[in-house]
Amino acid sequence: MSLFKRSAVSEILSHAGVVLSTLLIVWLSVLLVRLVGDAASGSIGADVVLGMALFSTITALPVILSASLFIAVLTTITRTFRDSEMVVWYASGLSLRSWIAPILRCAIPVAIIISLLTFFASPWAYRQISEYRQRFELRSDLSKVTVGQFVEVEQGARVFFTEAPTNDEDELGNVVARVIDPNWFSVITAQSAHVETEENGDRFLVLNEGHRYDMQPQSPLFRITDFERYGVRLESKDDMSSPEQIRLQALQQIKARPNAQLVNDGTSEARAQLMWRSAMPIAALNLALLALPLGAVNPRLGKSGNLLIAGLLALLYMNLINLSRGWISSGVLSFTVGIGLVHAVFAALTVLLLWYKTRVKAPKSASSP
Repeated sequence: MSLFKRSAVSEILSHAGVVLSTLLIVWLSVLLVRLVGDAASGSIGADVVLGMALFSTITALPVILSASLFIAVLTTITRTFRDSEMVVWYASGLSLRSWIAPILRCAIPVAIIISLLTFFASPWAYRQISEYRQRFELRSDLSKVTVGQFVEVEQGARVFFTEAPTNDEDELGNVVARVIDPNWFSVITAQSAHVETEENGDRFLVLNEGHRYDMQPQSPLFRITDFERYGVRLESKDDMSSPEQIRLQALQQIKARPNAQLVNDGTSEARAQLMWRSAMPIAALNLALLALPLGAVNPRLGKSGNLLIAGLLALLYMNLINLSRGWISSGVLSFTVGIGLVHAVFAALTVLLLWYKTRVKAPKSASSP
C-alpha cells in the first residue's frame, strides 16, 4: 500500500475510534438515565437495568457505526484541505478520486460488521429485551408487596399490607387487602397467604383463614364472608395494555424475529423490517463515500457551511430510510422500490458532487487590451 493510502486509512480509523467512543458514551449516558427513570417508576426491574442497557446498545450500534464512519471520513478530508495537505497530494499526481480506495478499505469492514449486527445480533438483543420486560410484567402482585408497608398495585385498584409470616410454610403472614371492583369495594383480611399457579398459567394469591367485607358504593348493601381459602387472581400488566402499548409490543416483536421467519412471513411489516436490516450496511458505504466530496472545502471559505450541509444530508438519508420502512409497512411503497430508491438517489448525489469537485475548469480567456 502506498504512503498516501496508509496515511489516509490510519487517520480515518483514528478519527472513527474517537467518534465511536464519544457517541457510545453519550448514548449510554442518555440510555442509563432513561432506564433508571423507568426502574424508579416501576416500568422495569432495577435488577435488569445494566442488561437492558447492554442489549439496547447492541441494537443502536448499526446507526452509531454508520455515523462514526461518516464523521471520521468527513473530518479527515476537511482537515487535509484546511491544512493544505491536499496541495501536496495534488502535486504528487493524486486527485480527490484517489481517496475512494482508502475510504472503501475502511468502510467495507464496517459495513460487514453492521450487516452481522442488523441481521443477527440486533434481533437476538431485541428478543432478550422482550424477555426481560415480559418477565417483569408477569411478576405477580405478591412480588411487589413488602412486609410492613402499604403497597399499591394495578394503578391503585388493589392495596396490600402484610406482616412477616409466623410459619415457615407461608410466604406472607397476616394480610389486609383492599380491592376495588366495578360494583364492589372490598376489604379482605387473612392470617396467611401463598401463591398457586394453575395448569393454564393463571396465578392466584391464596388467602387462608380470613374474612371478606364487601360494600356497594352509594347503596346500603353490605356483606360479610368467612372463608378458609380464598383465591385472588393476580393479573399481569398485559391485561391492561393500552392500544399504543400493544402497537409498540407488536413492533418490538417484528424487530426480534429472525431473518428466516421474516422471509417466510410475507407480510408488509416483515418486508419493511427486512428492508431496514439490508439498508443499514448500504447506507454506511454510501455515507462514507458521500463524505468525500462534502469534505472537500476551500480553506479560505471556512468549514462550518459544509459540515452543516453534511449533517443535514446524513439526517435526511436516515430519515428517508425510516420513512421508506413505514411506507412499505403500510403498503404505500413496494418492497423492490423501497429497498433501492433512497440508496440510488444518494449514490447519484455522491457521483454528481464528486464530478463537480474534480471537474477541470477551462481557463478564463484573457481580455484583449
